[in-house]
Amino acid sequence: MAYNKGMASSEIEQLFQDYLNYLEVEKNRSPKTSENYRHYLKEFLTFADIRSAKDITESLVTEFRKALARRELKKVTQGYYVIALRNFLKYLAKRNVKALAAEKIELPKAPARQIDVLEYADLERLLAAPKGNDLRSLRDKAILELFFSTGLRLAELCSLSRYIDIRRGEATVRGKGDKLRVVFISDSARDALQRYLARRADAEEKLFVSLDRMGNVIGPITTRAVERVVERRAREAGIPKRIHAHQLRHSFATDLLINGADIRAVQELLGHSNISTTQIYTHLTNKQLRDVHKSFHGTRRKED
Repeated sequence: MAYNKGMASSEIEQLFQDYLNYLEVEKNRSPKTSENYRHYLKEFLTFADIRSAKDITESLVTEFRKALARRELKKVTQGYYVIALRNFLKYLAKRNVKALAAEKIELPKAPARQIDVLEYADLERLLAAPKGNDLRSLRDKAILELFFSTGLRLAELCSLSRYIDIRRGEATVRGKGDKLRVVFISDSARDALQRYLARRADAEEKLFVSLDRMGNVIGPITTRAVERVVERRAREAGIPKRIHAHQLRHSFATDLLINGADIRAVQELLGHSNISTTQIYTHLTNKQLRDVHKSFHGTRRKED
């Protein structure tokens, strides 16, 4: 953001740095999260050109939000700036620093996220796409089955240890915010994993590995390599549209909800901190509601 103002070295700059340290040390936020907050808040402070926290006013925040809107940033991106500023103000209040109350700043209304979920027939074709007993086919089959069985994020899947207890049918994963949660492994995923691991003759500690063109293990698998696996197997399955790895996580969530799972349980299984994040999946089950309505509404009138 090109403003002709500079952030002065002052009380507010020290509080800004203290807050970043707080995020990393006490809140255990990831380096990426801390870097994002640094970016959003520094742009606000550069724009504001203030020396003290008490100089943050509603009118100043409004002017900053106008400046963001003039840059034609997406609503969701504008929201990131506002969320960062609100959280900074909450931190100041916690430290009894006089500043604008965070509640005075309203979050922008972002459009509802559009979730693209695989049709069930396409999902079955995708899961069945890897064929053969070579290591690559067995690995890809295990990846796809485990994705759909657990709803793991890409990074979570790549970080899994080879030595998880598959026989128990569950595994502990470390998700966003360094939070631990238990995920459950279906019988089909467990079978695929056991067949895959039986073919492994390497010493790599990660559950999933990258392979060279000859099928030799060259190290732990990367998130991009997993994405390529999903894309390639989707093409082999004859699915016309582009499929990305996260759609298997979406399919996991909607499959649970369609079959009657409680949304709070789905929230836990997905590792969502906020229930509102899980609620984006509920509109995808409307077809089931339509079928219920068609089957049970007005049945007495139909009999007449």
